[in-house]
Amino acid sequence: MLRLFSRAAAAQAVKYPYFVPRNTNGNLPVYSDIRNAGTRLVVQVRNVDGNVNALADDLSQSLFKAGSAEARRVKIRTNHQHVVISGGRWKQDVVEWLKNKGF
Repeated sequence: MLRLFSRAAAAQAVKYPYFVPRNTNGNLPVYSDIRNAGTRLVVQVRNVDGNVNALADDLSQSLFKAGSAEARRVKIRTNHQHVVISGGRWKQDVVEWLKNKGF
């Protein structure tokens, strides 16, 4: 039997002030982009439901170990329903972090 859950039911089960729904292919909406002729590396988490700033704060505090070179380089900002992470090629790190959170 196929059960369909709404976003609200899934968000309630995770217990975070934000929810990252999967796209139509079943993947997390995490995208990488290279800009300025390869000098600017950007990772985006798109279409976040709920408190986008809480997701950005959680990412900045727990994505990398405090004091590491990656933690010093990472820059995280929000743009409406998106979280923009710049400073490196961290798409797989963000995807693994979201999966470990239960999304």
